[in-house]
Amino acid sequence: MADPTSTPETEKRVVYGVTDIMKFLPHRYPFLLVDRILELEPGKRIVGLKNVTINEQFFQGHFPGAPVMPGVLIIEAMAQVAGVMIYGDLPDKEKKLIYFTGIENAKFRRPVIPGDQLRIEMEFLNRHGKFGKMQGRATVDGKAVAEAALLFAIADYPG
Repeated sequence: MADPTSTPETEKRVVYGVTDIMKFLPHRYPFLLVDRILELEPGKRIVGLKNVTINEQFFQGHFPGAPVMPGVLIIEAMAQVAGVMIYGDLPDKEKKLIYFTGIENAKFRRPVIPGDQLRIEMEFLNRHGKFGKMQGRATVDGKAVAEAALLFAIADYPG
């Protein structure tokens, strides 16, 4: 049966759950920071979700009585969403690692707290050989919480 809410925009959506994401990313608990991929246009853009819960280990010390997701972990979640798209285009992805090589123009607009759902949109800007750049934005309830350009390098898995 056809979905009555289907539009050309929603038809290009690709949804990955966490078990699918783990086929792309080498990250595992407690450092896997992506719960779902909502949209993917290979080589162009990707949209992912991180459900932020009080059970996150970092909330024990950041900050007791006033839990806030560390900005560096928001950036890491952005990088992991980007990584799903990058790994998806790589032959022999199980033999590759993607490393951060830089962060440009990072801005944090408001705190992310337990109960928030972090929506991460990453846009592919360029790639030259093993190096590339993506622009990202993270929102909660449609309001910007962070943005940054992320630079990366693709390397062979050591060992």
